[in-house]
Amino acid sequence: MSYQYKNVYWLWVSILAIFIDQVTKQLVVKHLAWFEVMPLMPHLNFTYMRNTGAAFSMFHNAPAWVFVLLGVAVSLGILMWLRRNPSGQTLVAAALALILGGALGNVIDRATRGYVVDFIDFYVGNWHFAAFNVADSAITLGAGLLILDMLRDARRARAARAPGG
Repeated sequence: MSYQYKNVYWLWVSILAIFIDQVTKQLVVKHLAWFEVMPLMPHLNFTYMRNTGAAFSMFHNAPAWVFVLLGVAVSLGILMWLRRNPSGQTLVAAALALILGGALGNVIDRATRGYVVDFIDFYVGNWHFAAFNVADSAITLGAGLLILDMLRDARRARAARAPGG
């Protein structure tokens, strides 16, 4: 496979993340009123929320187009990174594909609604974690995989420097 297309198959992971994200958001918007709570199990609700800001609603007063442009720029950077990712680095490719899918899932919301639909609501007692969605989960999982890959590389580098390594 040519250098240019070796990681194109990972884009299916991105497409799947976008699809699941958008379908779940559509279901929430269709079946829940804004701020309506649907208990699922102890410590987990679906609660329809609208996030006009970035992560944890930071910068919520910024216009949506700022986040759309930022999301598109980040997505283009991830696409270039994925394209240049050496063969055999499947953990990095999977991570980038998840982050790309999550970023584009939220960009679609911002471009079409002006806000991101969040609905996954974890809580303990009266304390609630910031509501999030499938796109946010894909980004977080991808970031975790990148960290795991860096830790694995650092361990290999230490082993190679060790006497007899």
